[in-house]
Amino acid sequence: MPVRSTLIITAGAIAVAALAGFAGEITDTELAAELHASATGAITDAGGTGVVADFTSFDGSPSRHPTLSGGGALDEATRQAVANAVAAVPGMGGIRWADGTMVAERGKQVFTPMHCQDDVQALLGARTIRFEESSSTIEGGSVELLDEVAAALRPCLGSIIAVTGHTDSSGEEPRNIALSQERAAAVREALVARGIPRDGLRATGVGSSAPVEGLDPADPANRRIDFSVITTVPIQPTPIDTPSAR
Repeated sequence: MPVRSTLIITAGAIAVAALAGFAGEITDTELAAELHASATGAITDAGGTGVVADFTSFDGSPSRHPTLSGGGALDEATRQAVANAVAAVPGMGGIRWADGTMVAERGKQVFTPMHCQDDVQALLGARTIRFEESSSTIEGGSVELLDEVAAALRPCLGSIIAVTGHTDSSGEEPRNIALSQERAAAVREALVARGIPRDGLRATGVGSSAPVEGLDPADPANRRIDFSVITTVPIQPTPIDTPSAR
């Protein structure tokens, strides 16, 4: 085939792909706009004065999973009624208040996020996510445990899950903090690969500053990963976490 023909075909394929992506983006934006309009009506009907629904994800892309904020003067019963009204809108995904409280998808059971934390801690009570020495590379023997942790966290989707890395006190603390951060990030990526949304995971390393109660800070058992599920604790806004707490 002549070079010119090949170039024309290639350019055409690229143009088609670009147009397809653009069209998909328009579709997502239009869907989010339609859901926003329906949610606004549902909020008004439920008496949610001051409540707004944000249909953008943490990376700024359109989403069908809204974050509700505002309405700080509302009582808990009204807040629940507002969330239920929004959840009843056809096509609506999982709903979360900006303070971290999750509401399940329409027609499904509402979970209490804290039970996920208990389930994960029960798994990690007998086993530990292990890493290669002085490294953030997860050992192959921890793959099955990570599968179980991801399954335990799945009912909490919509909440913010903190993944915290710890070390013992051996070595210099700046390196301990860096290593614990790298290990927490490695676990976060492992969970993302298992279907846990990245925008709900917060990876932090604290070095040796929080040893297990009753253990010597130098004890290797302090090298661990902890998980905590944020429910009603207000989230401090950052460049990534834009919604404010109620």
